[in-house]
Amino acid sequence: MIEHLLSLTTVRRKVVFTSGFTITAAEEAAIAQLPEHAWSPAIEQDGSLDPHAEVAELTGLWRRNGWPGGLRFLVRRVKPSRRHIKNLTAFEKETGWRYQLTVTNIKDLGRGVPGSHHVYFLDTLHRQHAVVEDRVRTEKATGIRNLPFKGFAHNTAWLLAANMACDLLAYLQLLGLEPAGELAAAEPETLRATILHIPARLTSHARQLILKIEQTWPWAKAVVEAWERLGAIPAPA
Repeated sequence: MIEHLLSLTTVRRKVVFTSGFTITAAEEAAIAQLPEHAWSPAIEQDGSLDPHAEVAELTGLWRRNGWPGGLRFLVRRVKPSRRHIKNLTAFEKETGWRYQLTVTNIKDLGRGVPGSHHVYFLDTLHRQHAVVEDRVRTEKATGIRNLPFKGFAHNTAWLLAANMACDLLAYLQLLGLEPAGELAAAEPETLRATILHIPARLTSHARQLILKIEQTWPWAKAVVEAWERLGAIPAPA
């Protein structure tokens, strides 16, 4: 995968990436060589310090066999939570930290992104990709967990429909629902039970569409507000 990502860079295009990978005894031996002053506080997405995590540069202390040169290796350590304790390695139990590794080809993103060469910037950039995992989980809950057909063409159509449904849910939460409300970050199953499968009727009168919702429905207000927000979006030119 790393070689493929590096091959995407051309004379006219530079592709940069960060990727996590599995820690082994070789990486743990390299981490053990890091002096305590090599660790610096991690940064949250809003720019504040993360009091529970630290990051360090591992480049130069270790290199995975078979991987291309010119890569940077970063390590992040956090205090393990209760649910992680049973999965800790012997090294992690000894040090009292849980470690995560990141590989990247980013040396510096240039003047337009000051500080992009710092390890804490790259760590924050990598963890921002967690939203991708959220979308993958949403897609699985929307229909791609199991492909229902034997034929490739039919499954292709199913996958396309599931992707469209996932996109519609994402835009509904982004444009239609209250940003600070719980439904804006709800899972598909919750959205189905609250605002997608609702006791309502869509009728027309005097060339206008009227949405009639049962007043006792607990999420009636959220549905009406979403309807009004989406209806207020101007049509594309």
